[in-house]
Amino acid sequence: MTLAYRTFGDPKNPAVFIPSCYGGKLDSTLTFLYIPSSSSDAPPVLHKHFVVVCGLLGGSESSSPSNAPAALRGPNFPEVTYEDNIRLQHALCQALGIPKLAAYIGFSMGGQQAYHMAALYPDFVERIVVLAGSARTSWHNWSFLEGPKAALVNSVDFHDGKYPSPATRGTKAFSRVYVTWALSQAWFRNRCWETLGFSSLEAYIQEAWEGSMGPWDAHDLLCLLKTWQKGDISLFGPEEDKGDLAKALGRIKAECLIMPSRSDFYFPPEDSEEEVKHLKHGDLKVIESIWGHLAGGGGGTKDDNEFIKIQVQRFLQIQD
Repeated sequence: MTLAYRTFGDPKNPAVFIPSCYGGKLDSTLTFLYIPSSSSDAPPVLHKHFVVVCGLLGGSESSSPSNAPAALRGPNFPEVTYEDNIRLQHALCQALGIPKLAAYIGFSMGGQQAYHMAALYPDFVERIVVLAGSARTSWHNWSFLEGPKAALVNSVDFHDGKYPSPATRGTKAFSRVYVTWALSQAWFRNRCWETLGFSSLEAYIQEAWEGSMGPWDAHDLLCLLKTWQKGDISLFGPEEDKGDLAKALGRIKAECLIMPSRSDFYFPPEDSEEEVKHLKHGDLKVIESIWGHLAGGGGGTKDDNEFIKIQVQRFLQIQD
């Protein structure tokens, strides 16, 4: 297995690791934190850090069903877990000469990876920032994922995973099931697609969702989905504590900034509140937004992004 990654900044600076999320790519992962904005003269939040951005296994840039050697391609690609990702990411940091991470920042599946890094390598990471993520995939979250999965695997062009050409009818159906869960009822009630320049909801779904998720390889989407569904830091630690999430959270040494979105259906703030109760160093800051899950990853409003930047800057004790 190999990881795709990019680095930004001076390697002599404190290191920050940022993994991709579901459907994320290296060039679209939390860029508002480390790439200068064309509309502002202010430097990005992480301008004094060495930033490593890394792709998830299955995300089409790192090892994935779509780019594996012929014998492992498509349905023959092995299932991968967050543990697989984190152990490879730790090895990558060692290869880059990073003795310790000043912070690990992740959105969605990236936030789940942040929890896993802190659980698997408690002395390697000083701080984690979890943006719309969780330490364990809830049963509600697991069940939501079964919906788009069913739309994909039952499409006429999926052919039991042995599709001779891209299963685009399936991946587009997947995106249509997925989109409603990513946003809130208030977002739809306020016709927020119009603020993005779309004349109708249908136009938004076709261009923003079918246009971005539809071209994905079906097996890559399924590979990532299985990793997501199996996320659970309580699988690690003493044998007698397996399955006990509270104890797993209590073993985390890192300082933790937990930032759910108020209107997120995937990772609701109530779940984050329960997690923070068991963290030794947990700080909960809720993103007050109607942009649902997307608010945590830079896909919400400018105010949402500014709030995240301010909290990250405060948490990392970054001086202007």
